[in-house]
Amino acid sequence: MSKAYPKIAALRDVTAFRERLRALRIAIPADDRILRADEESPLARPIDVGGFRVGNRWCVHPMEGWDAGPDGFPSELTLRRWRHFGISGAKWIWGGEAAAVCPEGRANPRQTMATPGHLEGLSSLRETLANAHVERYGSDDGLFVGLQLTHSGRFCRPNSNRMEPRIAYHHPLLDARFGIDPRDDSVVLTDDEGHRVIDAYVASARAARRAGFAFVDVKCCHGYLLHEFLSARRRTGPFGGDLDGRSRMLATIVDRIRQEVPGLQVVVRMSVFDSPPFIMGEIAGRPVDYAHLAPYDCAFGVDPNDPLRIDLDEPIRLIGKLRSMGVTAINVTCGSPYYNPHMQRPAIFPPSDGYAPPEDPLVGVARQIDAARRCQAAYPDLPMVGTGYTYLQDYLPHVAQAVVRDAWIGSVGIGRMVLSYPELPDDCLRLGKLTRKKVCRTFSDCTTAPRKGLVSGCFPLDPFYKNRPEADALFDAKQADERHGQTDD
Repeated sequence: MSKAYPKIAALRDVTAFRERLRALRIAIPADDRILRADEESPLARPIDVGGFRVGNRWCVHPMEGWDAGPDGFPSELTLRRWRHFGISGAKWIWGGEAAAVCPEGRANPRQTMATPGHLEGLSSLRETLANAHVERYGSDDGLFVGLQLTHSGRFCRPNSNRMEPRIAYHHPLLDARFGIDPRDDSVVLTDDEGHRVIDAYVASARAARRAGFAFVDVKCCHGYLLHEFLSARRRTGPFGGDLDGRSRMLATIVDRIRQEVPGLQVVVRMSVFDSPPFIMGEIAGRPVDYAHLAPYDCAFGVDPNDPLRIDLDEPIRLIGKLRSMGVTAINVTCGSPYYNPHMQRPAIFPPSDGYAPPEDPLVGVARQIDAARRCQAAYPDLPMVGTGYTYLQDYLPHVAQAVVRDAWIGSVGIGRMVLSYPELPDDCLRLGKLTRKKVCRTFSDCTTAPRKGLVSGCFPLDPFYKNRPEADALFDAKQADERHGQTDD
């Protein structure tokens, strides 16, 4: 069994929460209570992003739903999720959906597509969200909605649950982890193929603009293609080597969208630090052996002499370059859900393909908050969105208010929490309290379900998903995993 960490739900009040932070030597602020908008909550303040006055400091992160049609057009499940974004009360919808720029770049065969041929589907997503927002709040003033553009790279599964990877370089640990033959160069994206990927991003951005989106997010995080290029020191040619080469694909996409799609803002969600991959140890997750690779040159934002230690020198330099190119905001995240999920998405219960957390998940939350604080401090005039807050659960608003007030971050983003409790931002700003039975407890079923080929939703807390047939299939799959010793939660 893994070590038992105190559950957030068992911390009786904010005083007990602060005591737990002190015991862990975590220095993050937390307000005494949730403030309403009429009590001058910091989260109610508008924020300027590229000349657009976003109505408040709540942001909804993009998510991958596994529920579009095989043709890449949104299904009713996809639209339902976007309706929930609209009623959430958050004024900044960061991309809403991880939409693939080409068929072979899909992370799953039900991922939403963002090609020019999918204009009607993209328009329906934005209109569904905006209409729901207007119906609930009376207008769409201050509502800032974008679309996340992605290519899944190493984690492409466009036709089935079988990976069909397209990689930036052969990674000596990830190749073995995900069954890639290190001698098979056919899976390595060529420079010519890289230029075609760039073209696809630009075409998708043009489609997003025609669909009415205010911005696009050029996704550069979580182990997907553009993020992997940031660590491609072992790659030769124009897209590898030094930081300029490793960031060239990202920078070229940004520059071309800025030049060729006028009126569309460009933002970037970036994993600003990473780590070697983790696997399940005797009682909890542990990093795979990386000593033979010293100095470790296969991650971005880490100390090569100690890759479990963050080094933000290159990420901060890259953010500065993007800022100078006209990128109007950065969403700060880290790692990957595929090989170090305890860092990327802190949770007490791991997904089915994960491992028991090797640390109190609050440590992972604090790590992300501090990294985002350091990035924001480097460029205080560039709006940034923080990540990793959902595990704070009942005390998420208390911390969110404090970090925004103290200028640690410009806006606070939530992802998983919106699946179980879409109205959380509105309840905070309007009522100053939460409905505890809706608060995400990080059971990780929203990750385990798609890992099993099922749609993603909050099966434990959302009655809509709890009563769907996929809930029974998910339960059976998890039971089978437990019988085979694949999980330890």
